[in-house]
Amino acid sequence: MYKKITLILLLLITLTTANADEPWSLSTTKEGIKVYTRHVPNSKIKAIKVECSLNATPAQLVAVLMDIKGSIDWVYHTKSVNLIKQVSPSELYYYSEVNIPWPLHNRDFIAHIKVTQDPATKVITVDAPCLADMVPVKDGIVRIEHSVGKWIITPTDNGQVKVEYTLHLDAGGSVPAWLLNMFITQGPTESFIKLKAQLQKPAYKNVKLAYIAD
Repeated sequence: MYKKITLILLLLITLTTANADEPWSLSTTKEGIKVYTRHVPNSKIKAIKVECSLNATPAQLVAVLMDIKGSIDWVYHTKSVNLIKQVSPSELYYYSEVNIPWPLHNRDFIAHIKVTQDPATKVITVDAPCLADMVPVKDGIVRIEHSVGKWIITPTDNGQVKVEYTLHLDAGGSVPAWLLNMFITQGPTESFIKLKAQLQKPAYKNVKLAYIAD
């Protein structure tokens, strides 16, 4: 009996490990932006990974990411965005509402953005998890309570930055997982195309940040 239970437990551990290590699958490529997806254990929603190179300095890209008001110009389907708390130049909290096509309800979320840089490699990490309750829930809007996003920004020798962005979320409410998975690559692709244009705006041209070494 104990042998049977042990074998079952070992099988479950093996299956869980296999799922956790599932490789990324390339879903779409457009304008140099590659979007990958993969299944996540115990979730019906796939995780995404975006890879691309951008014509920008590390400080320019970080400046765009930390410019919360400016994100309405490039982040997919953003309806509104407001800064909640500026902890430091490299850390903040903000609220955003996302437009969702009828008959589904709009979503909103509270994100905590924190920027760090490895002093040796100059690689920048931007952690962007979501919080559930820093802002009261609003009628008619579904709160995204579980979301983990991360940017890895690597400077290159040719004046560009290599970007790896990963995201996994639970959209909340009753949106079918199959529907979300159908369109999960569209938002990141459109956002990154607009991000390229955003980086070329005069406001970010000669930007320098005290906490970022280019």
